[in-house]
Amino acid sequence: MSEVAAKDTTTRALAMAITVAFICGLLVSVVAVSLRPIHKANIEAERIAQLELVLGALSDIGRVLTIENLEARIVDLERGEFDDSIDPATFDAERAATRPATSTAIPADLDLAGLKRRALYAPVYLVRDASEQIDLVILPVSGRGYQSTLRAWLVLDGDTQTVRALKFYQHGETPGVGARIEEPEWEAQWRDLRAFDDTGVLRIGVRSQTGGAYSDDAEYQVDGISGATRTTQGVDGMLRFWLGEFGFATFLKRIREERL
Repeated sequence: MSEVAAKDTTTRALAMAITVAFICGLLVSVVAVSLRPIHKANIEAERIAQLELVLGALSDIGRVLTIENLEARIVDLERGEFDDSIDPATFDAERAATRPATSTAIPADLDLAGLKRRALYAPVYLVRDASEQIDLVILPVSGRGYQSTLRAWLVLDGDTQTVRALKFYQHGETPGVGARIEEPEWEAQWRDLRAFDDTGVLRIGVRSQTGGAYSDDAEYQVDGISGATRTTQGVDGMLRFWLGEFGFATFLKRIREERL
């Protein structure tokens, strides 16, 4: 084969490779665009399914509500302020937490939930009373358990000091052991539990079976689950993180101040 023929063959092969790459890229873009509405619809469907669970928990404490009663907002966690430029119906907090541009690394000494990173923003849901004052605050909380990531809704009174409900909607803990965190009897222990003491110090937690650091704080703690120490420690760390300074603390402080 002459040098001219070889060069011509190489050129054709290169042109074919570029054409195929262009067509494949175009097809991927078309598929991505066409699937975007489906992806958004799936996020919304999952969000509604999760909220149906928390509405069930609220009905257990005598609050019969519908999704229409919930005011969805996005919170800038660092500033503790609402950000209405982001649509709560399409915001994917889990995805945001995996991207450097939309998340932040959690300092090791503050990472009680074992998450390593958290999104810059978080969805919250508010229930207002007849005078438009915030009556309930519903927060998404998550953290590492024994075998999985625990995900739950934490419902606080409008004063942000007292837990009204804790409802787990996702985990992969051991059936019959760690999975008991979602049993109604254990979740019921969280109702009307104080999260902070009179000086504002965060005290909420899970009491270990053998006593431990929180054994004298019965007013702020629930009993652990026998045989599920690491799972319940995960719940403890999860709540203390999300109610702490790198979680919703700034936002909750702002809510309290606005009620004064």
